[in-house]
Amino acid sequence: MDANFVAVTINSAIRSSTPIMMAALGSAICNRAGVFNVALEGQMLIGAFCAIAVNWFTQSIILSVLGGILAGGAVGALVGILQVRYKAADLVVGTSVNLLAGALTAILLFILFGVRGSFKNPALLALPRIEIPILKDIPFVSVLLRNLTVMDYLAYLTAIGMFVFLFKTIKGYHLISVGIKPDAAESMGLHSQRAQIIAVVCSGLLCGFGGVSLSMGQVTLFTENMTAGRGFIGMAACNLGRSNPVIIILASLFFGLCDAGAIIAQNTIPSQLTQSVPYIATVIALIFFSRERVKAKVRLIP
Repeated sequence: MDANFVAVTINSAIRSSTPIMMAALGSAICNRAGVFNVALEGQMLIGAFCAIAVNWFTQSIILSVLGGILAGGAVGALVGILQVRYKAADLVVGTSVNLLAGALTAILLFILFGVRGSFKNPALLALPRIEIPILKDIPFVSVLLRNLTVMDYLAYLTAIGMFVFLFKTIKGYHLISVGIKPDAAESMGLHSQRAQIIAVVCSGLLCGFGGVSLSMGQVTLFTENMTAGRGFIGMAACNLGRSNPVIIILASLFFGLCDAGAIIAQNTIPSQLTQSVPYIATVIALIFFSRERVKAKVRLIP
């Protein structure tokens, strides 16, 4: 193991962590608003598909990115209205949306492109890679930042921006207060339902962002159910990061590192085993997180 191998592994982890981080941030803003959003997977999958569809029909990267993000936001609006406005069961809505997204994208894949399973075409435009002039000439750093897209960099800026919004602005404190005690927030003149629906829509936009980075980032294609549980891993990263955007960055990098390690290990270990590594890591992380929370509660008991 040399420095170049370490840089390549970290680079792969950064690229793999972007969709997970965006789903985790979407989960975090919902948690802060007091909404349990299970539909992250469906929001991300719709965003990934719409990005490729808009890409194919418009040949525009900007419109493709906007289409994927807005599609995720539209699904988030549906989830928010059902859960917040009409008080539908969280798990029922989330599971239904996830199943609907999987089936709908498979049907539209055949209707629009006449294929089943996956769609890839050389005419599809990929997200441009960003090279920082000063850093690209430094040996270790150049490998560390190789092939990163604008979405990878924006993911970290989004996390920092969300941290500032939640904990450094009045609007952020209002949103947190709605999540903690909606009735008290209402008595202070805040519209709790509106704030919660907006939070779920923002969650959809973030998941749509993650879907775009998945389908137009390192590869430019769409495959049925290509999210492969990343929405649920994002929920785990959110819980591990305690719904704090800065800690979520570290949690997402941990899961990205597990994914990168699984890819590298495919050369020596059967792929059926390595593909399960991110999910095993998710279970272990959640068990560890749950035990720490139980210990914390026990320490508070007099």
